[in-house]
Amino acid sequence: MARIAVIGAGTGAMAAAARLAVAGHRVVVYERARTYGGALGRFERDGFSFDTGPGLLPLPAVWRDLFVKTGKQPLESCVELVQVDPSSRHVFADGTEVSLPNASRAGVVAALDSALGAGAGERWGDFLVRARETWDRTRRPLLEEPLWPNWRVLAEREPYPAVPHRRLLRTRRAGTLAEVAARELRDPRLAALLESHALAYGLDPRTAPANAAVLPYMEYAFGMWYVRGGGLRELARAVYERCLARRVEFRFEAEVTGIVEKDGRVAGVELGDGAVEEAGFVVSGVAPAVLDRLHGGSPVRTDGEVPAQRSGASRLTVLLALRGGRPGGTAHRTVVHAADRAAELDRLFGAAPGVAARPTVTVLRPDDPALVPDADHEAVTLSAVVPAPGDASDGPTPEVYARWAEQLIDVAERAVPGLRNRLLWHEVRTPADVAADTGVPDGAIPAPALAGAAGRLLHAANSTRTDGLFTVGGWSHPGGGLPHAGMSGALVAGLVVEGPEFRGSQ
Repeated sequence: MARIAVIGAGTGAMAAAARLAVAGHRVVVYERARTYGGALGRFERDGFSFDTGPGLLPLPAVWRDLFVKTGKQPLESCVELVQVDPSSRHVFADGTEVSLPNASRAGVVAALDSALGAGAGERWGDFLVRARETWDRTRRPLLEEPLWPNWRVLAEREPYPAVPHRRLLRTRRAGTLAEVAARELRDPRLAALLESHALAYGLDPRTAPANAAVLPYMEYAFGMWYVRGGGLRELARAVYERCLARRVEFRFEAEVTGIVEKDGRVAGVELGDGAVEEAGFVVSGVAPAVLDRLHGGSPVRTDGEVPAQRSGASRLTVLLALRGGRPGGTAHRTVVHAADRAAELDRLFGAAPGVAARPTVTVLRPDDPALVPDADHEAVTLSAVVPAPGDASDGPTPEVYARWAEQLIDVAERAVPGLRNRLLWHEVRTPADVAADTGVPDGAIPAPALAGAAGRLLHAANSTRTDGLFTVGGWSHPGGGLPHAGMSGALVAGLVVEGPEFRGSQ
């Protein structure tokens, strides 16, 4: 069997490494940082512990499948995976609040009717039926199969079955998520609920295609999960240990500086100390711009392929250490919606990017003793989407981020009464910290692959023009998000083991 070099120890890369090792290959992972996990990091101080990346897990079946396929111990024997209930609490601009049960369409419908008025739940429930049809149409080609050679078929078709509306003697269908909200939900609070799912991935709902409806569908159909005993960093730890059990070798603080080729095929990787490590295959888990640099500055994608997706959004996170224990009955996740959603979107995606005065803020309050020094304290995480600084030298300064962080804390007081009086200290994590964790130069966050929109939200295929070189992780098919990272690992392993004829798991 071949020797395989994996660049990066993010979750998608480790998922591929474990599967390839089970297939009999010798796998070596080269990670420039001191630890594994990529975006699934951890910050610790004074007995408090925080996830620095995603705080909840949708579609855990992807990771259950990895553990089934790579060993005898199932995922639940390696981590304590629990459903959070309610799935989320929402605080809208007009002061209305609603808590939505986890993985219960009927419960969600009843909760929305009770909080927003009769008919609101029914409209949301009808929307979820259409979202399910969209999921059924797109799940396999977008998530479970390698990107089709004729990917333009996916780019040209909008799979969401929008309700037709007659206006000015013409029949029209919603083409964007914002149009779905306006025409089919017909309530500004339901619109905010729907659009927040796109915003969480850095997508502008005014331009995101209607089939972004699959994002809320995944949550309401499969639930939202948390890893008790330390947060989602524990999922990364479990995947890392599964790799070790399968005899994957890890080399930390080992930066790959080049990809070695011979006769049009990869032959190994070059390291920062000048050493060359031979390999029959190379699996890259780094961002496209970084991979192109490793490839001598030339693009590695095949001609006519989907261009590498670019995201203009990142995430600002504020970690709060609070005195006083977590009150009983507290929701794990509360979304405090922007006071002016249109203004927020203009600030995020307009010509003068910034953060609205009262942005949409997600507040995570895990019920997890492992995160706090004792029961008389609470660890809370705030996050909001912010523009990625890109390559501009005049991007936000630390002082600007500090001011934005104060705005997040102000908004979060609507979810955590008396927050500032309980505050011991807070830590601000900016897009620069995201860049340090993930290696993406501007700290941008990739969105999941979506159909339609002329292919703008598809991701380039996992195979490349260089024989033996594959890509894995959020910047490759099928895109960003923890479930998608696991799926990309499965796709790359299948392509390496079975070759280009691989068509996905059955």
